[in-house]
Amino acid sequence: MLGFFHILLFWTIGNTISYLTGNYISGNVLGMILLFCALRAGIVKAHRVRPAARFLLGSMGLFFVPFGVGLMVSYDLIAQHFWAILIASVVSTLLVLLSTGGIFQKLLHKQ
Repeated sequence: MLGFFHILLFWTIGNTISYLTGNYISGNVLGMILLFCALRAGIVKAHRVRPAARFLLGSMGLFFVPFGVGLMVSYDLIAQHFWAILIASVVSTLLVLLSTGGIFQKLLHKQ
């Protein structure tokens, strides 16, 4: 239970900071960053969070059920814009791959 408390505490802190700063960065992301910093600083002990984190990771499939249902409900809308979605997905994936590869190559050559 202590692990869940730590995870939910940092999630709440992250959402609060996000709300107070105008929601520029997702509260979930801020909470993960803060939890990571607390783990690295030794404020939160990893052995206390590990069982809860493993349980949540093992149950991750359940967290995607609402998104799957939303996709099925929006099937007609997705079908209407299928080609735009497909092209945007392929182009954005290629841009991410190329930019990540280029940055990696530049960093590798600097060493």
